[in-house]
Amino acid sequence: MFRVVRVQRRRRRKASGLSLAQYEKYKEEARALVLERLLHFAPLFGVSLKKVFIKNSRTRWGSCSSKGNLNFNYRLALIEPELVDYVVVHELCHLKHFNHSPLFWAEVARAVPHWKLLRKRLRTIKL
Repeated sequence: MFRVVRVQRRRRRKASGLSLAQYEKYKEEARALVLERLLHFAPLFGVSLKKVFIKNSRTRWGSCSSKGNLNFNYRLALIEPELVDYVVVHELCHLKHFNHSPLFWAEVARAVPHWKLLRKRLRTIKL
């Protein structure tokens, strides 16, 4: 009496409307851009980086895990550089304040004083 267990392979998720080659291209562009900006802003906040991932998230531009790993959306390669800076700074600030308290927003404002305007513009872009 053996039970058959079906093992499913995890398929690479590609972005809707893009070929896999286009997705990989944008993902690598986003990786280079994000790493450059992280290296620029990290010393300002006195934080050290752990792992950085570029993903195909459908609802977020970026996130920070409780382990201190940073995740970014590959679509950052497709938006304005100042919006990318806002997302990078936002996630870096989560390494110091793992919340959205006034202290957190004060940290964001140190590097991106007009963060409210950028946040509003970012919310108008469909993921």
